[in-house]
Amino acid sequence: MGEVRVAVIASLTPLEELDLDPFLVDTRSQQAMCARWAADNGYIVTRQLLFYGLRPDHSALWADVEAGDVDLFVAPNDRVLGRALTSPSAFAQECERRGVRLETAGLDEPEYNARMKASIHRRLSMPTAGYDGC
Repeated sequence: MGEVRVAVIASLTPLEELDLDPFLVDTRSQQAMCARWAADNGYIVTRQLLFYGLRPDHSALWADVEAGDVDLFVAPNDRVLGRALTSPSAFAQECERRGVRLETAGLDEPEYNARMKASIHRRLSMPTAGYDGC
């Protein structure tokens, strides 16, 4: 079998939830966990997807599958998948119907202290370069 191409699913979560569940807000750590899982399994990450409450039938999920660029979806855990999609179970059914694997990395989440939370807050609350307010 050729190279397995992976699409990472991370959840966008409002910054206001940083103290409640920092991992759901920390998209970089979510993506890093999935990238590590993929590398540990000999797979290559070809897409990094960021969603919040996306419908399982949304074309953004399936465009890369239909183009032949993605063989497998991976999310860090069920909590992230539950935030990223409106119905993880419907998404799993659609994956099965289309013959695309769905996995969760299931690795340990990083521990967050006040300094790490502050770093995430600064990173996510700063305007992006070139932002003109439009």
